[in-house]
Amino acid sequence: MREYDLCVIGSGPAGQKAAVQASKLGKRVCVVERKEVVGGVAINTGTIPSKALREAILFMTGFKFRGIMGSSHNRDITIEELTKWCQTVISNEITVTQNQLQRNGIDIVRGTAEFEGEHLVHARHGGEVTAITADNIYISTGTRPARPASIPFDDDYIVDADGILRLSKLPRTLTVVGGGVIGTEYASMMQALGVKVTLIEGQNHLLGFLDPEIREALQYHLRNIGMTLRLGEKVTRVQLIEAPAGSRSSTGKLVEATLESGKTIRSECLLYAIGRQGATDSLKLDSIGVNADNRGRIRVNGNYQVMREGSDEPIEHIYAGGDVIGFPALASTSMEQGRLAACHMFGKPTSSVPELFPYGIYAIPEISTVGWTEQQLTDQDIPFETGIANYREIARGQLLGDQIGMLKLLIHQETRHILGVHCIGTGSTEIIHIGQAVMALNGTVDYFINTVFNYPTLAECYKVAALNCVNKLQHV
Repeated sequence: MREYDLCVIGSGPAGQKAAVQASKLGKRVCVVERKEVVGGVAINTGTIPSKALREAILFMTGFKFRGIMGSSHNRDITIEELTKWCQTVISNEITVTQNQLQRNGIDIVRGTAEFEGEHLVHARHGGEVTAITADNIYISTGTRPARPASIPFDDDYIVDADGILRLSKLPRTLTVVGGGVIGTEYASMMQALGVKVTLIEGQNHLLGFLDPEIREALQYHLRNIGMTLRLGEKVTRVQLIEAPAGSRSSTGKLVEATLESGKTIRSECLLYAIGRQGATDSLKLDSIGVNADNRGRIRVNGNYQVMREGSDEPIEHIYAGGDVIGFPALASTSMEQGRLAACHMFGKPTSSVPELFPYGIYAIPEISTVGWTEQQLTDQDIPFETGIANYREIARGQLLGDQIGMLKLLIHQETRHILGVHCIGTGSTEIIHIGQAVMALNGTVDYFINTVFNYPTLAECYKVAALNCVNKLQHV
């Protein structure tokens, strides 16, 4: 029997930060991890692999410099080249995470965790069982891609978001079902590689949480690089068929997707990217009076304490965070949830500003956003003005060859406070933090007007957008 102040189940971003924070507070901590490597989905199959793939594609194709060169490099890129790049990054991240946990004196217990009581966890690894008692338990088991029974996944032709990283070769054509973050990211990457992509989304637009102008710009640019968007369409059937005579299929097989409207779309490969399922099946949550929902997600309160089934009362010493509790399900927010939960369970005062959490979408082009959207402000009857800076008018944008980038400010017409920042284009997920910081400090548009930015930089977009805002306000 091992005894700890905190037992963390899962070593993804939420689990890492909860464990490290508790260790910094002088607590005895262990992390139970069912895989042979640490890092969870974020490092091994999700965030880091997909972002590494994106960078490899941009570099190898020269896609990011197409605005200067006129087109991206036309050469065949193999899946082996892309995989080698990704595996190097993944391996380095695993090492960094492993070292961080060990440096902080955190024990790593291999095995699949099961609750045997509200303070007792069994970690099963092969035929061995490690019994762990802990004053506090933090669940951060993450998610896996949803695999509906109606979709005949075979991991060769019909794959999920994990499987696309394990393809033996690049297809010539690809159908992506699902226009959420994951589907949009992979669709844009494959299109940049020269794969002909059809993206199917049941809503009439992609990424409904984005500011409408940014969303429309994304859809325009995806079409502009050759992608086919089927919006407002739903898939009713997916099947693997023999390729018709005369088909250019390299395998003699095609995946056929039938739409609700009666259309059929055929491609060499299909990526199903609708929804994810919480990895809670093996936890035996019923033994502690907790039931996950039909998506495997765990219900928590504002302090990330797990709620008892059919009750508004939490289990005070059991917490959960990260993707397993649902939206926003980002690595960045998961890290913060882990830190906050650890501080709460050990009585350390802390605070956070959820309304200023940034969102990053690593599509091609890259997108990031923080704060209110135009639609939200309109719905709340808040008077606002907008300011735009286009990368093509910024020297740094020209140097980067980015002709499509744009930064957008939303400000209050009366107080001049920054209400939202939205960006599409190179470096969006980096420069968004300038606006985030000013918003956190209750700054106004005048800060950007009166500040001198390095030249040439993308940060200069803030001054241009601010001036655009103020010029409009002169007529209000």
